[in-house]
Amino acid sequence: MMRRRSFLARLGAGIGAGSGLALLPGAGRAQVAGGFLDGRLYGLVPDSTSDQSDLLQNALDDAARLGFALVIGAGRYMVQEVRVPSGCRMVGVPGASILVAPGSASVLVASEQNSLTIEGLGFEQQSPTERREDAHLIYLEACTNVTIADCAFRRFEGNGVWLERCSGRVRDCDFSGLGFVGLHVQDSSAVLISGNRFTGMGNGGIRVWRYENGRDGSIVTANTVSDVKSDWGDGQNGNGINIFQADEVVVADNTITGCALSAIRANSTNNTIIRGNQCTDSSEVAIFSEFAFSGSIISGNLVDGAATGISMTNFDDGGRLAVCSDNIVRNILPFSPTNPDTRPVGILAEADSAIAGNVVEKVPGIGIAAGWGPFLRDVMVTNNLVRDVDIGIGVSVADGAGNARISGNQISGARRSALGAMEWEKLVSVDLIRDAGRYPQLSVSNNSDG
Repeated sequence: MMRRRSFLARLGAGIGAGSGLALLPGAGRAQVAGGFLDGRLYGLVPDSTSDQSDLLQNALDDAARLGFALVIGAGRYMVQEVRVPSGCRMVGVPGASILVAPGSASVLVASEQNSLTIEGLGFEQQSPTERREDAHLIYLEACTNVTIADCAFRRFEGNGVWLERCSGRVRDCDFSGLGFVGLHVQDSSAVLISGNRFTGMGNGGIRVWRYENGRDGSIVTANTVSDVKSDWGDGQNGNGINIFQADEVVVADNTITGCALSAIRANSTNNTIIRGNQCTDSSEVAIFSEFAFSGSIISGNLVDGAATGISMTNFDDGGRLAVCSDNIVRNILPFSPTNPDTRPVGILAEADSAIAGNVVEKVPGIGIAAGWGPFLRDVMVTNNLVRDVDIGIGVSVADGAGNARISGNQISGARRSALGAMEWEKLVSVDLIRDAGRYPQLSVSNNSDG
């Protein structure tokens, strides 16, 4: 085994670069064209039961200083709390190079570093420990230009990756069997989260959160999320994708199935776009824009199987201003397996919202609901197709409810009422066309019941 000092001396003379090439497929060689260091030159031994943290730390520090990529060969390496320096590039053999946490400590950590690339590595825990919300396989704080790609995060009783005040991208990674959340992004800036796969999460798939409302600008796209539980309660847990107090976030073209609560949950957000997602088998509200939100666009999504399809509510907490258009919502459950307060509704909005051009089918309750109790202001329900429901379109006329316009909708197969007036859960008019004069705050026109 060549000593580190001897190897660096030879490297400085232009000898020895490229020794890690044989460990990588052709695509890997192309991605590290700036030079290579082989981790074995620092004494890293695959499948050893010894802690090799110090060896990996030395290799990372030298590779970053020289501007080379550190190549981790196939095998399992027991390491913890290894500090990732600026300019670091770590490259492994996808599916074969695995860094193992002996306990609940992080494998890789960094603070205030720049240009970090972690690619083709696996991360997991040696043996289960007590589940901890504050445990992370990778923890990065105040780091810029981060790339985590083609990695796998498995069998850990905490979170997979935690990014706090970071920027960069997480792409094409596998997250499975994690006790808490796959990827948590906190107070960060324009993180691109794309092409990742999440399955078997204990409390959540992807979270983009802020401690206080502010611009985030992250894009969550083309991810696959399945089998998300809510082991630590509901609300912030049990969601496929959860956006909290993070403004100007785009959630687009994701496939999400089997969540204990919501496929997509946006809580207290501004200027959020939720577009083109497939959401199936949600046990509560499939797509939820809730509490003090403003400016949500929910468009072109498919919801199949949920306790409520799409909800834009909490006007009592300032939730308002939404467009819900061109969605398909169908096969709503008669009750929620996880939240008994959830009602079977296809689409629900309370304030300053347009519900237009949607198709709603098979709801054992209200197909489209405008308002809830007194929480109704300026909702427009136009040009939707609603079929096979108990109540086609239900509009709140409870004391204090405001204005709504219901026009140009086609309603087919409504069992109790095509257009109904609601006082909370009570149906007080089964025919709003006939009884429209009783409710001057409502405009009802050009709707068809067939």
